[in-house]
Order: sequence, then C-alpha cells, then structure tokens
Amino acid sequence: MGPLMIDVSGYELTHEEIDMLDHPLIGGLILFSRNYHDQSQLADLVKHIRMVTRNDLIVAVDHEGGRVQRFRKDFSLIPAMGKLYPLTEGENLHRQAQSDGWAEQFGWLMAAELLAFDIDISFAPVLDINGVSEVIGDRGFHQQPHQIVRLASGFIQGMHRAGMKATGKHFPGHGNVKEDSHIAMPVDKRSKKEIMALDMQIFKEINQQGLLDAVMPAHVIYPDVDDLPAGFSSQWIGQILRKELQFNGVVFSDDLSMQGAVQMGDIIIRTNLAIEAGCDMALVCNDAKSAGFVLDSLPSDLVVSQRPAKLKKGKSSNFNTLQKSSDYQQARRALDEFYARQ
Repeated sequence: MGPLMIDVSGYELTHEEIDMLDHPLIGGLILFSRNYHDQSQLADLVKHIRMVTRNDLIVAVDHEGGRVQRFRKDFSLIPAMGKLYPLTEGENLHRQAQSDGWAEQFGWLMAAELLAFDIDISFAPVLDINGVSEVIGDRGFHQQPHQIVRLASGFIQGMHRAGMKATGKHFPGHGNVKEDSHIAMPVDKRSKKEIMALDMQIFKEINQQGLLDAVMPAHVIYPDVDDLPAGFSSQWIGQILRKELQFNGVVFSDDLSMQGAVQMGDIIIRTNLAIEAGCDMALVCNDAKSAGFVLDSLPSDLVVSQRPAKLKKGKSSNFNTLQKSSDYQQARRALDEFYARQ
C-alpha cells in the first residue's frame, strides 16, 4: 500500500485523476463534500476509484458529525459530539448513561452508513478538549478529559461494532490553542507537564483500552516539547506516541497543504519530513498540482509501512439492506430521541 493519500475534484474522475490513481505511491483517497451529489453517484464514484487504482487503497472521509459531515442528503445527520453530554448534564445517572448510549449508537450509525458505500474509514473521533479553539469547539466531546474518554470510547466501540477502524485526532491535542491550523501556525505554550496531564491523558487512556487504530497529529507547535509541529516531530511521534504510549497503530499526517504545515518548506519537503518523523501515510489534499509534484519526486517503489492495510473494511451490507436491519432502526430511534430532547 502506497504512502500517499490524495483527493479528487468532483462527482466523477477526470482522465488526469485516473492516471494519478494508477501511481504506485497512492495508498489512499479522501472524499469531500464536492464529491457527493447523491447516493447513487457516490457508489459509482467509489466503484470507479477502486477499479482504476493500481494498489489496494483506503477510501476515507471526514464524517465525524455536526459541521464536519461531508455527505448530508439521504445520510443520517450525526450531531456534533459536544452536544451529547449537555443534554444530560446534572441529571441522574440513568440520563448520563443515555449520553454514553448515544455516543455508541451514533458511532455505529456513522460507520455503518459509510461502510455501505465501500468507504473504509472516517477520520473520527475528535479527541481534542472542547476548550478555546474555535475550529475544534463542539467537535470535541467535552471540556474534561475523563468525560471525553468515556464518551469517545463509546463512539469508537460503536464504530468497531459496525466494522470500521477509528482515528483519534488531533494528537496530542488542538483544543487549547485559539488559532486554526488550516489558516495559521498555532503554538501551544503550555508546559509539557500540563499537556501530558490533560490532553495527552485522553489519547493514553483510550489507547490503553485497545481502541485506537490510528492517530492524526496536529499541525501545532508545542515548544516545551519540540520546536517542530507534532506532525513533523519524531519526538512526538517516535518517542512519545510510539515508545511511551506504546501505540502500534497507523499515523496519518494531517493535510500537508494546510497553512499550519507550509512553514516547513515546499510540499516535497513537507511530505518527506512527515514520513521521516514517523507518519505511515501523508495526506496531500486540495492541491492537485502539489500532489503531482510529490508523486514525481518520491521514489516510485517507496514503501513506508504496511500498517495502513489493517484499516481496510471487511464485508458490509448495501444501504438498502442496512436500513432494514434492527441495528439500524435502533440507531435511528436513538438519533430521533436525541433531536427530540434539544
């Protein structure tokens, strides 16, 4: 499986995209809202992608719920995860258990619907603290690490029950910086001790449960640990994540076209640095020219890791069959119940 994940421009593949997908370095493709018109079109697009790709590949999407859900029409509208706990906070233990149940059901529902269209993974869940970051905000489950661990664990268990692997993001935590790494280079000036006691505790505890299949590091600098952003830092990925947390899953870079990555150099330098730091797969999105530069520059026989192959989906039902299942109907009732309480 190749070490690069790219994207495509629209509802159908262009001739140039077909040629690019045939490159031996391609190991993944991420879909966006611009790639979705309706369910029939999505099924045809994914089928075509798999047909023209030389290697087996991971088809991915950001579909975590709330404002980050790429497919909406005819899909269940998964709420922002930060909305779950406030509906039960301060009530009895039964009501708090209800938020846990919602998390598990919504993780299952999100995953099951995507799997029905032959999509391997959603880059979810967000494990960031719902703190000062506006780009995170209610994408995070809660303000307190122990609540995030509880709710996110349920969400991941739902994903696993459906047959989808989970990607925790944005390691080691994006919630305590205000700047948006899509358009700036955030710097988290807190001490290593504070970061390890708060943000990192979430990743540590969920990994100890055996629930983390993949991690996506943040384009954030934590100067008390390293002067490099986490996604380019062998200290964060190799030492802290791999050795100290003993994480053996997949590490995806965040999109290397984001502003938070630009300061590292041109796109070829960024890709090499991310791979050298320990990323198993590098994402180059929303910039087809840059993706082409990377494919032309890296050795065509480059093998970084076999870990991403573990994220491939198994067998799944088509959407019509899925909708008739008792699990689906139960999850939809949970979703209706959630919205009725708002």
